[in-house]
Amino acid sequence: MTKRVAILISGGGSNMVALAKSMTGDHPARPCVVVSNVPHVKGLERAEVLGIPAVCVDHRPFGADRAAFERALHETVEGYAPDIICLAGFMRILTGAFVGKWAGRMLNIHPSLLPNYKGLNTHARAIEAGDAEAGCTVHEVTPELDDGPILGQARVPIIPGDTPETLAARILPLEHQLYPEVLHRFASGDRTPMLLS
Repeated sequence: MTKRVAILISGGGSNMVALAKSMTGDHPARPCVVVSNVPHVKGLERAEVLGIPAVCVDHRPFGADRAAFERALHETVEGYAPDIICLAGFMRILTGAFVGKWAGRMLNIHPSLLPNYKGLNTHARAIEAGDAEAGCTVHEVTPELDDGPILGQARVPIIPGDTPETLAARILPLEHQLYPEVLHRFASGDRTPMLLS
């Protein structure tokens, strides 16, 4: 049976587009909705162009009431009956209460070689540490930030003179390749970690 995938974004949605465009032919999943927590972002427009329902659940009216925002988000997402949620540049930290509802069914892509550099500014931190390589990781989402089981990674060397911007530009195409491959395997029931070569 074809899996339904909800994709959560906060910005331009380049990983969302890569995921959506991969879900064709004999792929075991199809996108059912794109949800942003920020109104009028490019990613919502891109979803509409792709023919995917595009919805905003703006976090700002909820202020500091994360629980109320997450209830609204959950109700919106649940209305599209997804089997899997893919976080694709979704810039809100989700609480254990939300994550628990989707345990084992939510993926995220993170721009570092986890478990290194959880959180933000990952490329700058890798360069400052003198690391030889950097990359990206797709993992299952658990209540701990950027901490779930690793499902796939892609690596690039850090070269002399790299800045966070140049490193990010080299890693982004790998994100667009890795995330769809991991989603395909995950939707097929395969959670074996993979390394994109």
